[in-house]
Amino acid sequence: MRPAAPVAVTGLGLVTAAGIGTEATWDGVCAGVSAAARNPALDGLPVDISCTVPGLDPARHVGRRSILMHDRFTQLAIVAAREAVADAGLDPRHWDGARVGVVVGCGLGGVSTWEEQHRRMLEHGPGKVSALLVPMLVPNMAAGNLAIDLGATGPNFVTATACSSGATALGTAAQLLREDACDIVVAGGAEAGVSPLMVTGFAQMGALSRRLGEPAAASRPFDADRDGFVIGEGSGILVLEREADARARGARVRSLLAGYGASADAHHLTAPEPEGRAVLAAVRTALRQAGAAPGDIGHVNAHGTSTRLNDAVEAATLRRALGDGAAVTSTKGVLGHTLGAAGAIEAALTVLALERSLVPPTANLERLDPGVELDVVAGAPRKASIDAALSTSFGFGGQNAALVFRAA
Repeated sequence: MRPAAPVAVTGLGLVTAAGIGTEATWDGVCAGVSAAARNPALDGLPVDISCTVPGLDPARHVGRRSILMHDRFTQLAIVAAREAVADAGLDPRHWDGARVGVVVGCGLGGVSTWEEQHRRMLEHGPGKVSALLVPMLVPNMAAGNLAIDLGATGPNFVTATACSSGATALGTAAQLLREDACDIVVAGGAEAGVSPLMVTGFAQMGALSRRLGEPAAASRPFDADRDGFVIGEGSGILVLEREADARARGARVRSLLAGYGASADAHHLTAPEPEGRAVLAAVRTALRQAGAAPGDIGHVNAHGTSTRLNDAVEAATLRRALGDGAAVTSTKGVLGHTLGAAGAIEAALTVLALERSLVPPTANLERLDPGVELDVVAGAPRKASIDAALSTSFGFGGQNAALVFRAA
């Protein structure tokens, strides 16, 4: 495989449990303090902790009609996308919308809308169900609503590869640019899965932490005492352009998306394949596409869910793929697991780590699992000169995605 032409990252937008906006999120993950807390909306459930976005007012942050038209996952995507486009120095009023694509990763769609409207039908009859039920809940409306909001009439779709959806979206967007299907792609992920039914479903699987008495300590990736993830919500959106085009218009190139690899475990509905063979293949594909050697990777933003199986398999695979020279972190210790948005949020944080030569710590990592033979950053951010970084994402069904970023 020949190295692919790198794609420029020119804009970032983030909405997470650490706050609304890229700087709020970056400050939160660098502080290394978990955003997890008891959630009154989950009262009475076996697990009632989550990481939710603070202070999001749809009327103020999106528009006064948003509360009637959009599920929360769409609202998160719109807020993040507007920030990303502005950060890229672009004005949708003046671009050629036909050359602007939108690719958004989303694993669940409008689950809160689904639950609320189903409850209305059972309690009050079909006449009380919103006529906008379907366009509020279907996953493709994250991309569809961004197109409407931004006037983007190019390729437009949602990728659904479970918890690797956001990373898959970015890899797909880069391919669209290399194929000249568009000149700009607004890409990333959005998810708002903190609902009673979804939380119960994950709890029934045994995937969630039961550290209910100390929620801020519940998500602890790579820690010997980890017992599951904390569910979160959020959105990460990146603006991607061909590098030559971005530099020609004088844009600030924040980083280069240089490589993407994808694979399937073909093993189990939810458990990772124990040997990590398909994960290794995805990482190696991303490295080859980026023209990078394993030793070039100075930082890894790991999937790091805080579950027993994922962290063990991922750590062993990263060690096999890269050795132990990269500074590894998992930002899920702070932000929780944002499901379909995680890969995009973590990609944006990887860009910031490259740009600022700083690796955020892994929150709550007090005693590294003895089986994790990696240099996992904990306690405080670490200064590091990084030329290339890897972000990994995995999902139910054995979906794997790996992204390699290079410093601009």
